[in-house]
Amino acid sequence: MKFALSLALLLAPGLALAAGPKSLGIFGDWTAATYGAGSSKACYAFTPAKSSSLALPNRGAVLLTVTQRKEAGDEVTLAAGYAYPTSPKVTLTAGASVIDFYTAGQTAFTTGGKEAVAAFQTSAAALAKSSGPNGVTVVDKFSLKGFSGAYSAIRKACH
Repeated sequence: MKFALSLALLLAPGLALAAGPKSLGIFGDWTAATYGAGSSKACYAFTPAKSSSLALPNRGAVLLTVTQRKEAGDEVTLAAGYAYPTSPKVTLTAGASVIDFYTAGQTAFTTGGKEAVAAFQTSAAALAKSSGPNGVTVVDKFSLKGFSGAYSAIRKACH
């Protein structure tokens, strides 16, 4: 678990430097943790992809993360494990919701975080479809089992 927390910390954008992550627990397929203190404290929940449509050589960790901070909440990101190509299309489907993402490097971000969180709370799984290397489409499946418990824990810890 310590490896997973450290990995999520490295991949989660905008986390301030501090002594290290503090676990809030494991909730089904999700892990919740905090990092930092005071105004730079971030609370986040993450899960690795359960499956991917194809194996990409040298692909890094694939994570779905929701981050809360006192001044901002429901920041939803996808870590692809590869650098997105120029002008990629990235969407995440959970239940009937289809959420668009924009990218920077190996991370995709959404401005529809509240919509994504609402969909995560009522769905069993989320599918991320993205443009991959050499024009292939990559589909990653994430379990949402335990999301509500992990989300509750990070909301409580950061608000």
